[in-house]
Amino acid sequence: MDAPTQTPVTDPVALVLVDSGLPHLDRPFEYAVPGHLADDAQPGVRVKVRFAGRDVAGYVIERRASAEHEGRLTPIRTVVSPEPVLTPAVLALAREVAAAYAGTVGDVLRLAIPPRHARAEKALGESTTGDLSPPEVAGPAWEAYAAGPALLRRIRDGDAPVAVWSALPSATEPGGDWPRALAEACGAALAGGRGAIVVVPDSRDLARLSAAVGEVLGPGRHVELSADQGPQARYTAWLTVLRGHVRVVVGMRAAVFAPVHDLGLVAVWDDGDDLHEEPRAPYPHVRDLALRRGRLEEAAVVLGGFGRSVAAQALIASGVARPVVAAPSVVRAAAPRTAT
Repeated sequence: MDAPTQTPVTDPVALVLVDSGLPHLDRPFEYAVPGHLADDAQPGVRVKVRFAGRDVAGYVIERRASAEHEGRLTPIRTVVSPEPVLTPAVLALAREVAAAYAGTVGDVLRLAIPPRHARAEKALGESTTGDLSPPEVAGPAWEAYAAGPALLRRIRDGDAPVAVWSALPSATEPGGDWPRALAEACGAALAGGRGAIVVVPDSRDLARLSAAVGEVLGPGRHVELSADQGPQARYTAWLTVLRGHVRVVVGMRAAVFAPVHDLGLVAVWDDGDDLHEEPRAPYPHVRDLALRRGRLEEAAVVLGGFGRSVAAQALIASGVARPVVAAPSVVRAAAPRTAT
């Protein structure tokens, strides 16, 4: 009896970014795609491959029809999950950050992509996409700033301005508080058919921001991403964004890497706070990540705070960013009064 013929694999070569941890091996390697893994071993998925005599984790970043290597290729051992967790946008950012900070792409990806949680994938299942229709959001919180309405308009129109926003204290007018203003900016991005990421330094700010975004945009239109979440909750929220079920992410530090579809806005609150600086290699700062991601994906970038950081002022001085400020009389009226 003749042996059954195997169906040829389309694009039988996978380019795999191997997590070796070694700077001199921080590059993709070619592997063969076995027939039984051909459907699942797509760009972006996690795989296990044989490398230096042991099984090592990696990501498929490309499928090819032929190999550059002239010898026999080692086959991929297994596909860990068919979820394409490494998006082209995140890979491009990781490569640029690794080069700028003298790190490895693997180090950056460990910051960018949360560990897989199998129960989260199973629990989320084939859930349907949430409400992605553009919400009707006004911008009253930005009316106190001369360039505020124009900034919202440019975000809604799909432009990519870089703005340094000096927020007014608004203890007596919560409707103009900074969480409300950032929520309205997210609404402007959604109105233009794009997504938004807002990064804050700590959990207290995140709670205020998330409440404001939920109030302005409505329920089910955003997720939180932070280290305070448990592994399953964090990965579930991250998968929800990856699958395009929501387009707005609010969170801390690593949220700047969130795989938001059609990103239109990256905002950072209080960019001078030390908590925005990553304590793990290669030690990137959220401000720099936001600026790089905004440039790579042609998204608006807003750096906001009650005070202006030295780095933000340098962006204005160099012409990279434009200031968004209120008139001096408005600032004086909003300033806290000292007791006499």
